[in-house]
Amino acid sequence: MKISYNWLKQYIKTDLSAESIAQILTNVGLEVEGLEKVTSIPGGLEGLVIGLVKTRDKHPNADKLSITTVDIGNGEALNIVCGAPNVAAGQKVIVAPVGTTIYPTNGKPFEIAKAKIRGEVSEGMICAEDEIGLGTDHGGIIVLPNEAQIGQLAKEYYKLEDDWVFEIGLTPNRVDASSHLGVARDLAAFLNQSVILPEVNLPKPAKNGFKVEVVVENTTACPRYSGICLENVKVQESPDWLKNALIAIGQKPINNVVDITNFVLHETGQPLHAFDGDKIKGQKIIVKHAINGEDFTTLDGVKRKLSSADLMICSAEEPMCIAGVFGGLNSGVTASTTKLFLESAYFNSVSIRKTAKRHGLKTDASFRFERGTDPNATIFALQRAAQLIVEVAGGNISSDITDIYPIKINNLEITYRFAVADSLIGKVIPHDKVKLILRGLGIEILKENTDSLVLSIPTAKVDVTREVDVIEEVLRIYGYNNIEIPTKQNASLSYSLKPDREKLQNIISNLLADNGFSEMITNSLTASDYHQLLNDLKAEENVPMLNPLSKELDVLRQSLLFSGLEVIAYNHNRQQTTLKAFEFGNIYRKINSKYKQDTKLALFASGSITPEHWQVKTESVDIYYLKSNVEKIFARFGLQQIETSTAEKAGFVNAVEYYYNNKAIAFVGQVSNPILSRLEINKPVFYAEIDWDRVVKSSLQNKTSYKEVPKFPSVRRDLSLMIDKNITFGELKSIALQTEKQLLKEVNIFDVYQGEKIEKGKKSYALSFEIQDDNKTLTDKQIDAIVQKLIANYEKIGAEIRK
Repeated sequence: MKISYNWLKQYIKTDLSAESIAQILTNVGLEVEGLEKVTSIPGGLEGLVIGLVKTRDKHPNADKLSITTVDIGNGEALNIVCGAPNVAAGQKVIVAPVGTTIYPTNGKPFEIAKAKIRGEVSEGMICAEDEIGLGTDHGGIIVLPNEAQIGQLAKEYYKLEDDWVFEIGLTPNRVDASSHLGVARDLAAFLNQSVILPEVNLPKPAKNGFKVEVVVENTTACPRYSGICLENVKVQESPDWLKNALIAIGQKPINNVVDITNFVLHETGQPLHAFDGDKIKGQKIIVKHAINGEDFTTLDGVKRKLSSADLMICSAEEPMCIAGVFGGLNSGVTASTTKLFLESAYFNSVSIRKTAKRHGLKTDASFRFERGTDPNATIFALQRAAQLIVEVAGGNISSDITDIYPIKINNLEITYRFAVADSLIGKVIPHDKVKLILRGLGIEILKENTDSLVLSIPTAKVDVTREVDVIEEVLRIYGYNNIEIPTKQNASLSYSLKPDREKLQNIISNLLADNGFSEMITNSLTASDYHQLLNDLKAEENVPMLNPLSKELDVLRQSLLFSGLEVIAYNHNRQQTTLKAFEFGNIYRKINSKYKQDTKLALFASGSITPEHWQVKTESVDIYYLKSNVEKIFARFGLQQIETSTAEKAGFVNAVEYYYNNKAIAFVGQVSNPILSRLEINKPVFYAEIDWDRVVKSSLQNKTSYKEVPKFPSVRRDLSLMIDKNITFGELKSIALQTEKQLLKEVNIFDVYQGEKIEKGKKSYALSFEIQDDNKTLTDKQIDAIVQKLIANYEKIGAEIRK
């Protein structure tokens, strides 16, 4: 949102610089994201001065050029070669001395340099209108009245004012500050001043003038509708003050009537709409819902299909405007318009938001109506606009104000308790200061008690509905920076160790990044029908959005899988087929009318393990690659005795589940083809999901510690086992670690064979065992005893030792 410094100062008395005001606004919650100097004319006529042509002689070497001497008030005359046919001695002119940069109306800026023109020295330029951006006339130089003072700056003569524009990052809840008056209220409250409201003195309506009847059929969607009629209006170009004000904040001037409605919108925050009175058939306005499927052409020339949920402003015969969003092509103001119906209304914010989203329209009006305008500001804005239209477009008021407001929306009453405020703020703010701030914000104090205040909250402050909201209003004006850090703090005697989640997350993020993974952050909103692809996801456990942005974003996600696959599909579609990514994210479920939120760590792998290189054989990622990275995470946390088993996981093939203390902590699997097809992915994708909450909790029980490198050698023994094909390496490893808990350090698999040379239904595993005593050298007798125990325990599960 753009706010003009000069415009703002019309409503508050201050000599503070634009930089100082920017700092104040940021401190009170209206963050100034940018501050830009602007001028109504490019270059602002900088460096141009008024001069007097002392002499004018014909150029000796060019018939169409003249040699002049020009006094610019500094005690000496400039020699200037001029090609204008109307230059003459005794004229007051605009001069651009050497070194001045001028900004032509049509063309690029350039700097005036000392030059020789046909053999004669020229020390500047006498300017025409189009040469300095004042207009388009190039018939001759600008000749000023005799009253113009020699040496006066051109920008002072034309009364040009530099302006500064604040770019404010307005938060959605602060629609009350979406105007110059709204920003002025916050600034005035901080400076302990009163806002200077523009005076409104509306002329009395003409007798027997143009009038329009108004009917509101749906007062729920339109709780208040105000309007007034004008006639004998002359639509033309706006005066400079109006155009300059709009241009400063990035608005394009159109004509005096439309420009006034835009000016009042940005002044008061109340959207207005002007209808051509002659196009209102039957001289009747009806506020009602559209006919479903009806066609309507908006001001941009686009034909739109209306919904029965769209609120429309209609004449007696046809729709003219999408209420609060966009005007119609055939009802707007044109150069031939002489009669006006001016609308100022309050619409239901939900209705406008849904209509704007349905038609993909975002306008200055819908921006404000969607967030909630002030229902009690329609009349003031209407009177202000009508008065300005009479001033700049002539004409007269032809009707009384129509105001359909069946159920008045009153101010909200809230009790402000000083003790509660002091507790939340962490500081006792003097009561007189609190009252001063509240009054400065336009909040009326209805009753004062020793320990509380009863307040009347103006309807403009749509986000102030609770006591804590009022406390926030007081605090932001008082200043967050004025709340000191307590020097004395109370602490509970009880203490329980809590993991530093952020630190742990950073550790694993760095670990994964070091192993070639990229972090991604995806939307927590997703499509409700994804649950049909995974039996683990239940439709009844979806957390639906009350006001979904689209059918693709209508529920909170129950899994990180689909949002990650959408990222993979996006990359694959752009020829980025190698992708290794991870995400820390929340999942959400609704269970027995209660909401549950859990944090997961998801890993995705697709494509090649390493980039293509002539010295390295390219290998594709597989489930073992992803398993190794999951196990690195467990190892980093010192989680030992992790057990694994194959699992039947909906939506995955070859899934492996990890258990810690007999509780599932993670799984790894290859995403099934039906899911990949749904997201139009035609390459294998491997997925791992870790229960991050459980990992963090388990990290408290396992501290990483350092152990010296053993002084005594380790011994390796290998066994080749023929086992049932359903037995996993995880089971074999678990048996080995249970057999020898002290001396057996590692169990690994270095070969797997299934084929014609062994019995059907069997497979061969070649295992290695590392045996070591930290305190002495092992003897052959000890090693053989351990190996025999391993063989005996493996034979109990039907394993045959191959020799």
